[in-house]
Amino acid sequence: MSQPSSSPPAKARYIMLGGFLGAGKTTAVAALAQHLSAQGLRIGLITNDQGSELVDTAMLRAKGFATEEIPGGCFCCRFNSLVDAAAKLTKASLPDVFIAEPVGSCTDLVATVTYPLRRMYGDSFAVAPLSVLVDPVRAEGVFGVAGGRKFSDKVLYIYRKQLEEADLIVITKSDTLDADRLACLRARLQQEYPHAEIFAVSVRADRGLAEWFARLTGDVQATRATMDVDYEMYAEGEALLGWLNATVQLTAERGFDSDAVLKAFASDIQARLAGFEIAHLKMTLSPATGLGDIAVINLVRSDFVPELSLRLDEPVTSGQLIINLRAEADPEMLRDAVRAAVESLADSAPGVVGKLEHLEHFRPGKPEPTHRDVAAV
Repeated sequence: MSQPSSSPPAKARYIMLGGFLGAGKTTAVAALAQHLSAQGLRIGLITNDQGSELVDTAMLRAKGFATEEIPGGCFCCRFNSLVDAAAKLTKASLPDVFIAEPVGSCTDLVATVTYPLRRMYGDSFAVAPLSVLVDPVRAEGVFGVAGGRKFSDKVLYIYRKQLEEADLIVITKSDTLDADRLACLRARLQQEYPHAEIFAVSVRADRGLAEWFARLTGDVQATRATMDVDYEMYAEGEALLGWLNATVQLTAERGFDSDAVLKAFASDIQARLAGFEIAHLKMTLSPATGLGDIAVINLVRSDFVPELSLRLDEPVTSGQLIINLRAEADPEMLRDAVRAAVESLADSAPGVVGKLEHLEHFRPGKPEPTHRDVAAV
């Protein structure tokens, strides 16, 4: 008769992918989840936002991943909700790996999330090194490597603090830079943040992912002293960002081309916010009929063009549009821009009618972490 095993149960791996708004976190989360699923691992995803009705959640669920959403504040301020979300996923599907995507305006994640998680739930989770993702063109402008529009200094305080605490700095969308520009940006980031290991990846080009994923799945977070954070400056930086989440019902007597409608709608909002820096505009369109496929469009900088990352093959007669918009502008300006774009939708997309069903617009409140471990675990 065999003896019962005395070895402890295997720990689930906890992976967190941080980074500023528009850095490509959700795309990377999906790529990592698909990579690990292909290895036979069970995956649980946790999304996070200051508001509700998340494009990220809709997109990840559409890809078939078990996903829990934590609205109403960042992980640091909703730590108990983060733990509860992991418990729900554990009960539903017993994931081998949790992948968490924090709010893009959040920093101080080591002191307020990973160290408390290790201290209180170290028997349950093996915490991977913290990755912070950066959009390369945005980073070129921030660090003066190339020209480009920037946020104000207080918003950039958050951006730089995110990178300061990173174990791994991940330059996303690396296929958008030539070799010389990429090498220059990489050297500048290494100069600014010598403690971090730097990766250059592209999900679209399938470049550099294997090496990065291997670090996330093979190593655990090293211990080092937590960084100093001026929470007044942090709060002031977040308060400069306007936040808008909305849902719009689209209907038409005849089927319409969702690609053309989404591009026109996003471009209209972009034009109405000319002169203000857009951090991220992202939208999903879910048809009322079909098998769960969705269309997704993103605008990650004001000087960029909206790009479709998921498309619908068939014409659409009705569906729900989810809009997430973050910009350095008054929330009321975001509201007015979206409302005006909905009202004028018939001009850019004849025959398509938009009805605004839900809209919330606000500035994030001052971050008040549930826990903050100021020394290494």
